[in-house]
Amino acid sequence: MERSILGQIVLLFGTLSLIAVGGANVLVPEIHRQAVGLIGWKHDATIARLLAIVQTAPGPNVMLASIIGWHVAGLAGLVAATIAILLPSSLIAFVCSRGLARFSDRSAVKIMTIALVPIALGLLLASGMVATLAAGAGVLGFVITATTMLLTLRTSLNPLVSMLAGTLVYVTAWLLGLV
Repeated sequence: MERSILGQIVLLFGTLSLIAVGGANVLVPEIHRQAVGLIGWKHDATIARLLAIVQTAPGPNVMLASIIGWHVAGLAGLVAATIAILLPSSLIAFVCSRGLARFSDRSAVKIMTIALVPIALGLLLASGMVATLAAGAGVLGFVITATTMLLTLRTSLNPLVSMLAGTLVYVTAWLLGLV
């Protein structure tokens, strides 16, 4: 029996909510794999564009689930995806925060919280790579991505400067027929 589209949205984002260690950005590779490869809702370029919109819009990155839900099933999809991505992880965060407050002095809790840092960072790096590949921006896209990363890491420039410069470089290359 095939699930309804809203059922697929709830199942996908509800289960992904449970593994969002490090926030919604760490889910990008799996959202991409599911939405493009397994379920076939969207194409690489669409997911990359939706991610770019979410990253540049004010608000939480969890909007990626909402905007995909909207693209797939309209307003009902947006509501279903938003609730599915927020509710399970919020309940777990609530329960865990109570446990952390109560048992924070235990060595097992300290080790576990330290161990989650490299896991979250690895997932974030994988998300960046998936988004870069899905964008289909070619070599110039990789150069802009790397330059933006380095400028962000090594300077105190406002990220908007990198965003504007990268956009201008890519648009200029496109207008000149180089990409």
